[in-house]
Amino acid sequence: MPGPKDLDPSSSPRALLGAELRHAREKAGLSQEELGQRLFVSGSFIGQLEAGTRRMQPEMARVLDEVLGTDGFFLRNCRAAAKSKYEEHFAEAAEAEAHAMAIRQYAPLLIPGLLQTPAYARAVNRAYDPTAPEETVEEWTEGRMERTRLLDHPTKPVLWAVLDEAALRRETGGRAVMAEALHHIAGLARRSRVIVQVLPFSAGAHATMQGALKLMEFEDAPPLVFHEGVATGRLEDDPATVTQQRFRFDLLVASALARERSLALIEALAQDYAHEEHP
Repeated sequence: MPGPKDLDPSSSPRALLGAELRHAREKAGLSQEELGQRLFVSGSFIGQLEAGTRRMQPEMARVLDEVLGTDGFFLRNCRAAAKSKYEEHFAEAAEAEAHAMAIRQYAPLLIPGLLQTPAYARAVNRAYDPTAPEETVEEWTEGRMERTRLLDHPTKPVLWAVLDEAALRRETGGRAVMAEALHHIAGLARRSRVIVQVLPFSAGAHATMQGALKLMEFEDAPPLVFHEGVATGRLEDDPATVTQQRFRFDLLVASALARERSLALIEALAQDYAHEEHP
């Protein structure tokens, strides 16, 4: 019997690669848990590969070919599926984000990418690398704006963002840029496209003072948590870790301002920025 055909990189290669993995696993008579045990990963990790929410790395592809007897198919084709316009530490998270049904995020220091405007994103990218060529900054900005198009869909994904007051008061790109950015967030909230709450300075100590938090849920794969630092990031699917981080997010929600009060604060700050820029 002939082996599976090589993937066409132009036709959603990660989704096709996941479908071929499911086919090869079932042909071998293995459950996701059984295959995971042979690879020293969780069954949920195999499920995420099959669903296309996790990227298949070359070393994993090589071992899959050995275990499933697929004659180098996964190693050959994972290179096409691994191509990304995002930085390596964030690429897998961005790809997972595109498949998520629900995203819960706490942003301590800046407006999160999905809620940014082009001018705000450009200011952030320029601050990340002051010596980068202008075309590089524009490329990064366009990549971030492409992510925001997830919100063009009227209902999916559900985005619930808790913004620290510090993120709203840190003047990024100038007062006009901040006014536009906050009006944009308020508009999304007013249209009921996103849920936004503000964690005020008055809340004091809280559950995630050590950094940002992002949780993603999927229709056909286990949930993930993404931990991000300066030029670093990692996805985790350990159920205990995801449950713990979801609890921390719930604590943040309990400490944050109610939605209407949050929206009022965002709009008031937007007006302040706009008024002071154009007296």
